Amino acid sequence: MPTLGTALMDITARPDQVFLRGEGSWLWDDRGRRYLDFVQGWAVNTLGHAPACIREALARQSGLLLTPSPAFHNAPAIALADLLCQHSVFDQVFFTNSGAEANEGAIKLARKWGQLHRGGAHEIITLGDAFHGRTLATMSASGKPGWDRMFAPQVAGFPKALLNDLASVQALIGKDTVAIMLEPVQGESGVHPATTTFLQGLRALCDQHGLLLIFDEVQTGIGRLGSLFGYQHFGIAPDIMTLAKGLGGGVPIGALLARQQACVFAHGDQGGTFNGNALMCAVGLSVMQAVLADGFLAQVHTAGDYLGERLQALSAQYGLGAARGVGLLRALDLGQPLAAAVVAHARERLMLGGAGNTGLLLNAPRPSVLRFMPALTVTHAEVDQMIDGLSASLDALEVGLESITDRKPQLVSTALR
Repeated sequence: MPTLGTALMDITARPDQVFLRGEGSWLWDDRGRRYLDFVQGWAVNTLGHAPACIREALARQSGLLLTPSPAFHNAPAIALADLLCQHSVFDQVFFTNSGAEANEGAIKLARKWGQLHRGGAHEIITLGDAFHGRTLATMSASGKPGWDRMFAPQVAGFPKALLNDLASVQALIGKDTVAIMLEPVQGESGVHPATTTFLQGLRALCDQHGLLLIFDEVQTGIGRLGSLFGYQHFGIAPDIMTLAKGLGGGVPIGALLARQQACVFAHGDQGGTFNGNALMCAVGLSVMQAVLADGFLAQVHTAGDYLGERLQALSAQYGLGAARGVGLLRALDLGQPLAAAVVAHARERLMLGGAGNTGLLLNAPRPSVLRFMPALTVTHAEVDQMIDGLSASLDALEVGLESITDRKPQLVSTALR
């Protein structure tokens, strides 16, 4: 019998678990063990695992039409595009299959706009430590350390500025500049939000120099920050925005949105075999309707504040680093390069709630940083369970500046809610 997963290309270190089913904030593996999931596919499962509205949308639409080809209209794509534009500053949408593809489309759109309106300007200023995807162009646009040397030669035209340093952006603007592109909250770098002042300054620079402002909201869009889109949280309107992850709630779909003056693609400039297919758009429509329901975003805002408060208290108790983030995109700096060990302990050896068959799923985007991306439906009780589990792992690994004996005892919840 072949070793588990050997037919899968080895592109990441996967643990041995094979997950079989999920419900809300919980996953179950092939060993009968369950896990409280604060990763949710890297902020993908907006409504948690296997929500009824997505199951129903898939079943209903799969019995009607999967894809008629992107050369034809389909009803779910029209309805989803209308809904996205109705609730944003944007006028048109191009659907993709992923966030990287949406960002690639934004790069192409900006360069086409530069050809038409800025004498062939093509450079897009991006930020150090940014993450925009894994295509050659989006890797080149990213500021992740080392990515400027992988798969060389990279795509030119992405000078790097610094997050929350307006002068570093202004110094890069030249005759070849066409746009500024950034995540309003950098996720992969360890959850570092842009300041409102910085974003206001970028908007002013773009207006002053006739540039496009592009927000990569692959991770921050669709309610993640407590507003429908991240730009609404900061009160800054970009010219172009990209979405993915949460838009599909677990299925592959992304979107490139633009204001009318930036919609310059000609026929044949952009396309894709599965783009805007009826099945995925039907799911995206169901997710959007759920997020737009009365009171949903208010609950996300409340849950995000509660998660932030609990993480801040935990940091203070253990003498850790910053607890930062917005809404339900949060991070905790451990101050020590032990994040991967904490993640492994919580997954493999933690007995959450005193039960030997229950673990906790966390994410370590940097050696000393934990990232928290729960479902937008996460409850306060589940946040409490996560904090209890994380505390147990910190104690087991002796993470923190104080000795374990000097800390107040941490009680792990006995109720598996």
